[in-house]
Amino acid sequence: MAEKVFKKSSGDSKLAIYLAKRDYVDHVEYVEPVEGVILIDPECQKDKKVFVTLTCTFRYGRDDQEVIGLKFRKDLYILSCQVYPPLPEDKKPLTPLQEKLHKKLGENSFPFCFQMAKDLPCSITLQPGPEDSGKPCGVDFEVKGFCAENAEEKVHKRNSVQLIIRKVQFAPDIKGPAPCADTTRQFMMSDKQLQLEASLDKEIYYHGEAIKVNVKINNGTNKIVKKIKISVEQHTDVVLYSLDKYSKVVCTEEINETIAANSSFSQTYSITPLLANNREKRGLALDGKLKHGDTNLASSTILRPGMDKEVLGILVSYKIRINLMVSRGGILGDLTSSDVSLELPLILMHPKPSAGDAEDVVIEEFARHKLQGANGDED
Repeated sequence: MAEKVFKKSSGDSKLAIYLAKRDYVDHVEYVEPVEGVILIDPECQKDKKVFVTLTCTFRYGRDDQEVIGLKFRKDLYILSCQVYPPLPEDKKPLTPLQEKLHKKLGENSFPFCFQMAKDLPCSITLQPGPEDSGKPCGVDFEVKGFCAENAEEKVHKRNSVQLIIRKVQFAPDIKGPAPCADTTRQFMMSDKQLQLEASLDKEIYYHGEAIKVNVKINNGTNKIVKKIKISVEQHTDVVLYSLDKYSKVVCTEEINETIAANSSFSQTYSITPLLANNREKRGLALDGKLKHGDTNLASSTILRPGMDKEVLGILVSYKIRINLMVSRGGILGDLTSSDVSLELPLILMHPKPSAGDAEDVVIEEFARHKLQGANGDED
């Protein structure tokens, strides 16, 4: 079985970066290292140094607003290493992947490895509206290689190579208890209460998986439940820039179910939140997107105890809301209706992929001229 390796070359073809993957997993207690190899043209080795950097960038606000002096781009984290000429103090044993690549690419290839801090945000993109232009808001990570006298030197884009990667979280192996909640409502002119209980089958659901919502109603009142509404809400908390908090409904099911006075009811409903049904919602949080690829609704943010939330930039969580429309009944029943509501926390993530052993490497090149409909050459 061969291991896929991603390659990206600079515009002048003097540099090429090779990475084993583009998704790096945040395990809460540590983050997978970003390891790779950079291939350097002998011409670049004559009189300049070669650097590789890893940058985490937070971008918030529209590009056209920056002309009034407001800056919406902030580099949250930067790591830099000099790969050529290699520094003696940076010399480390090659990883198995780097050994394979060095054997395949030859003496002009040089290794690099970055260990991210564990308190950095995951890659998130805020969905742009139809009228928005420029780079989308959110958090992204970039690996960049370039020739220069020093790491701070400004380099022309054609003479550097940039590759967007993602920092992601997968569902933990240890699951918590399934969420459940209940509420009661007392109405005027009724001696007894209406009781609403709701629960999920498990704590964590995967993207694209149907969520099972168990609903139990004990209606001891003289009113009638005429409709059950189940919604999934995404809550986005922009903690770094402006303390913005907003909620967006990403999925709704309305069930015309009648529960008569002095009766009980129990049913399980399925609801599936999908990005495909929310393409037009500006500002919806998505998992970080690699250019020319698709993505999904943002995964829930998993926090390590004691973390500084502000450093994370954008926090994402989900709730399921159950609403009952209760009316008196009769001709004027709907005019005197009221809602009984209940919330359940929802964790929405990807399952952890299975890992396999690879004996060889297959290089996948990101050739700009092969991409159809590409805007710019960022990725």
